[in-house]
Amino acid sequence: MILKLAALGALGYLGYRTYEKNRVDQNGVAFAGGEPEGRFRNAGADATASHDAMSSTDEALDETYPASDATAKY
Repeated sequence: MILKLAALGALGYLGYRTYEKNRVDQNGVAFAGGEPEGRFRNAGADATASHDAMSSTDEALDETYPASDATAKY
């Protein structure tokens, strides 16, 4: 019984890890190829997968994130 539970737990863990690795960002923000792994991407249109042109305002706002995050506590 314990071996079955351990095997089921290991299978669930491996399934979850596979799911997290292959999960698609639901916000529509995609990383360009060659961007570093992690939660944040480099700033600018070149760092997005679509490489759509950004207005100067959009690019300036993009460059301030996450430094402008009001919830950050130091």
